[in-house]
Amino acid sequence: KNRGSVEFQIDSFTNKIRRLTSHLELHEKNYLSQRGLRKILGKHQRLLSYLSKTNKIRYKELIGELDIWKSKNR
Repeated sequence: KNRGSVEFQIDSFTNKIRRLTSHLELHEKNYLSQRGLRKILGKHQRLLSYLSKTNKIRYKELIGELDIWKSKNR
């Protein structure tokens, strides 16, 4: 895959979010990881928003592939 593509970045961030979420279930007081998770969530949301505006078909396919919730458009 093209590592610079929006789809690849969203996939990568989704995997990081899942990994950090499972880590934080075990280590609830790891505040540095919580901050990192919040930053990644923000980037992930912005990329999803960008993709939904530029390519709706690919956005819907990616949401289905990654099994993530469809975000509400603002």
